[in-house]
Amino acid sequence: MTNLNPDYLKDILLLRKNDSHKGDYGHLLLVCGSNTYSGAAVLSTGAALKSGCGLVTLHSCSRALQATVSRYPSAMLSEDPAGHFSILPSRLEKYSAIAVGPGLGQAPDTLNALQELMREAKSAGIPMVLDADALNLIAANPGLISLIPEGSVMTPHDGELRRLVSWDDDSQKTTAAAALCRRSGCVMVLKGWHSKVIAPSGEAFENTTGNAGMAKGGSGDVLTGLVGGLLARGYKALEAACLGTWIHGFAGDCLSKECTPEAYSSQDLTENLYKGFVSLYNAR
Repeated sequence: MTNLNPDYLKDILLLRKNDSHKGDYGHLLLVCGSNTYSGAAVLSTGAALKSGCGLVTLHSCSRALQATVSRYPSAMLSEDPAGHFSILPSRLEKYSAIAVGPGLGQAPDTLNALQELMREAKSAGIPMVLDADALNLIAANPGLISLIPEGSVMTPHDGELRRLVSWDDDSQKTTAAAALCRRSGCVMVLKGWHSKVIAPSGEAFENTTGNAGMAKGGSGDVLTGLVGGLLARGYKALEAACLGTWIHGFAGDCLSKECTPEAYSSQDLTENLYKGFVSLYNAR
């Protein structure tokens, strides 16, 4: 298993051209948040905007959009008429990646909308990041696995993975996760202590950043937005998963040193993602 560290990651970094514009750096569609979990949309959007991608559109309910735009005015908005994900945004083909799941909920029409979103994304060749309730809905409806677009990323924690696959003891967990990666064609970020990144080929990576201070609500929402933004930016699925996981954990490590592991929030993670980029660029 390869360790994720600056020596490995520094050469993956994409550089920006002086003669370029926002359209050169991808457009991420985020589908997340609901009336009950509007904060998930805020966290994912903030992280996506700090990933380097050119444009970020949030599709969500009115409450989540209002909460997000007050914090991140550079995000573009697509309003769902329900208090949860119920319809697709228009012109899906303009997006270079889609991240879906944080705070989504599991209403019946959300399942229908997710199925349609995945089918349209697969048809258009748009890679996805699947997290949280998107994974829970897939676990409850396994036929959706066949609709996952090529080059996508799943980001489950142990509980979400357990709903997707089963294992008898912890020594079998990574093997079970790898089998799902092969079946789905997805890269997986298995979140937890020393998060693992697993490719469909079976190649596996272990993260060297992150700490117990990140075991707080919303940390995964930040990771989803970051990995989605990197995917939209032009990184391949495995590159986006490895970079996003390391940078996310590095932000947590910096905050644990500055604030103690107790006294920072997932919002603080979003605001400190830049430190991981700085560290990797300095290592080049």
